[in-house]
Amino acid sequence: MVGRSDPARSARREKLFHGLAEPSRLAILACLRGGPLNVSEIADRAALSQSNTSNHLACLLGCGLVRREREGRFTYYRLADEDVATLLAVADRIVTHTAPDLLACPRCGTTRI
Repeated sequence: MVGRSDPARSARREKLFHGLAEPSRLAILACLRGGPLNVSEIADRAALSQSNTSNHLACLLGCGLVRREREGRFTYYRLADEDVATLLAVADRIVTHTAPDLLACPRCGTTRI
């Protein structure tokens, strides 16, 4: 199928980027780049409430972007795999190179800076 996209793959890609477009979920993923954390640690570092953090973690878990492991009384969350970390690193590089264009784009909505 040269030149044609797979509709199912396109739909999954769209959901991925839609999920990543939510600022709280991006903040959570950024926190997890440093290694596994429990909900309280993530909430503190991302400046979110615990209930908000838990809701976003459920979404990220359901999308396969994070994994969880139980250790005693605590559940720790981590990035699902190295591909998620790579995606975030590539996004950082793209943003660094295109920052003026991204900030000037009237079609991308407002951005908190």
